[in-house]
Amino acid sequence: MKTFVFDIGETLVRDDRYWGSWADWVGTSRHTLSALVGAVTAQGLDNSEALKLVKPGIDIAAEYAAREAAGQGEYLDESDLYEDARPALAELRRLGMRVVIAGNQTMRAGELLRALDLPADLVATSGEWGCAKPSPEFFAKVLEASGAPARDTVYVGDHPMNDTFPAARAGLRTVHIRRGPWGYLWGDDDRVQATADGVIQSLTELTDIARK
Repeated sequence: MKTFVFDIGETLVRDDRYWGSWADWVGTSRHTLSALVGAVTAQGLDNSEALKLVKPGIDIAAEYAAREAAGQGEYLDESDLYEDARPALAELRRLGMRVVIAGNQTMRAGELLRALDLPADLVATSGEWGCAKPSPEFFAKVLEASGAPARDTVYVGDHPMNDTFPAARAGLRTVHIRRGPWGYLWGDDDRVQATADGVIQSLTELTDIARK
């Protein structure tokens, strides 16, 4: 292995703050929106469908802009990181691996992640690249950022439809992490088990993969 590329939400960063702030904005309880996110996840739908259930006809892009204008926009700090994220990234770099962070996030999220000064060689988001997972264009960008052949690049994520399956189709190695609603729901799925090169409980397990 030469490069490890990481998804963002529910791989490196908890989504609690993100969905909690959306619940507050649309005027529903955090428990309700969390349950709806789980429901649409189980149906294989995009998690934004949960917002449409609470507020039919919502223009998510317009509401996002309104939140930013009201000073209630995206925010990330150290408390949003999973505890194993920073040490795992640092150890991979110590072992000589290139570390890239690339997921379906906004341009603002990219700015916030870079401000955390994570031990990574590159941080990029779909908003910055102009293409999103699970598109082949996104994973072509991942390979450009990797600087290594697909067979020597590992994509780590929690969402089979956005991470494991499309990354594998692009020829990358894949690791599924069992965390967050998607990770737990599909962690034992036969298709995930057959497709992923590894299924892990913690990012610290990646160091063993890097040493192989």
